[in-house]
Amino acid sequence: MTALLLGVDIGTYETKGVLVDTNGVVHATARSRHGISTPQPGHVEHDAIDIWWNDFASVSRELVSTMSTGDEILAVACSAIGPCVLPVDAELNPLRPAILYGVDTRADEQIADFERRIGRDEIFRRSGNTLTSQSAGPKVAWIVENEPAIAEAARWYMTSQSFLVATLTGEVVIDHATAGYYHPFYDLAGGCWDLTGFDDIVTPDQLPAIRWSSDVAGTVTAASAAETGIPEGTPVLTGTTDAVAEAVGASVMDDGDLMLMYGSSGYMIRVVSEPVADAVLWSAPFAFPGSYVLAAGTSTAGTATRWAADMLGLDTGEGDDALFSSLMQLVHDARPGAGGVVHIPHFSGERTPFHDPDARGVFTGLSLTTGRAELARAVVEGVAHSVVSAVGAYAEIGMEPTRVMAIGGGTKNDVLVQTVSDLLGFEQNCAATIGAAYGDVILAALGLAVTTKAEVRENWVSIDSTITPRSSGDPAVETLRRAHDEFLSTYRALSRARLTTEEKPE
Repeated sequence: MTALLLGVDIGTYETKGVLVDTNGVVHATARSRHGISTPQPGHVEHDAIDIWWNDFASVSRELVSTMSTGDEILAVACSAIGPCVLPVDAELNPLRPAILYGVDTRADEQIADFERRIGRDEIFRRSGNTLTSQSAGPKVAWIVENEPAIAEAARWYMTSQSFLVATLTGEVVIDHATAGYYHPFYDLAGGCWDLTGFDDIVTPDQLPAIRWSSDVAGTVTAASAAETGIPEGTPVLTGTTDAVAEAVGASVMDDGDLMLMYGSSGYMIRVVSEPVADAVLWSAPFAFPGSYVLAAGTSTAGTATRWAADMLGLDTGEGDDALFSSLMQLVHDARPGAGGVVHIPHFSGERTPFHDPDARGVFTGLSLTTGRAELARAVVEGVAHSVVSAVGAYAEIGMEPTRVMAIGGGTKNDVLVQTVSDLLGFEQNCAATIGAAYGDVILAALGLAVTTKAEVRENWVSIDSTITPRSSGDPAVETLRRAHDEFLSTYRALSRARLTTEEKPE
């Protein structure tokens, strides 16, 4: 008999699941693809039943089917995109499609209203954050103002993994890490809901009970057991968002640890031991009692390199591996600094540190000697410059990381990760992790006390490679530093010019 832990993560475009034993060994994996709905510009949604629950059930059934006779599932944990907003009735039936996280930008008017209600300073004091499209509170207000019949019928406002846990167990809970993004409804210092000034929008009993991610929320009911194949009575963890689960899955769990995720965009989580409010970084609780995060993100990373490959005509139909190989061959044909070409990869605006949704991509330093190789290298180095700018926000407040775990497909890009280490001056450990679903399993193992954080670091998560920064006196590093200065000064000049143009009278 093998004791197993089941983890499922619902992403924006894909659901992944894993079955892992108590030594961290993966026994089975499963996945399911899905899409998003964009009913109008700025609105991005998922159907909670068709995508979240059906994906969870199908992936779980596939994983359970691989078990041998006598195997036992000790616990289930799930993570999902967040923070999302889903109104449900008293029987947990969704009343509308779920409004997704920061990619959904519908609530600008509600953000402005919230700031008028209690002031930006009070919002920042209470939640440790300014309001952005990542904030769930204004999206609740959007439903109240634009869909009053749905608001009237709403028994609870839930997020993604809250809905999955409630459907599995009947228990309506939310983890502190996700509740922390329901600003301004969550008091960061107090670790509780605070609806002062907003009780006309939502009441305390319409929000889930708050738990820690590693807490057991309840057990699988007979009805959900029939749909998922998971035995009735199996403990279910409270769970968390995908980013927090990604960090746990990379053994980023202690004060000073930093997860640096190189994906289609960039995301960073720095664990801290007490709440830290900052106007540039996002502050929230972490997965475990007494732990918090400072998070950062870039809007574009891997999507920029894919764009470059497409623009350079490198897709020969032989698959992504061949395309990436062709791109990197070009990148290596150019010297560090890309022949003076600097690229700003703000194709979809930028998040940390600029928080500028109107920023756009730029090339500077083009000349008649600029070739395909220089353009390819400039794009890769531009992504590195954006990552460095975001991570540099930690140093600005004296929160430099002491241990860095790099994850995601971008870790295979040697020029990207080396440039980041060179410019930041720190070592990166590229973790061999299979993602947030594995982090869910680690949460379950820690919640049931079948392993420890030390054992996870030493035995569960391995390191593929370690990227060491080159000497600051290395000519290549000096060239990259000058390019980074050019990157920052170009962005600032363009931002000033854009603001000046917007302020001119018609």
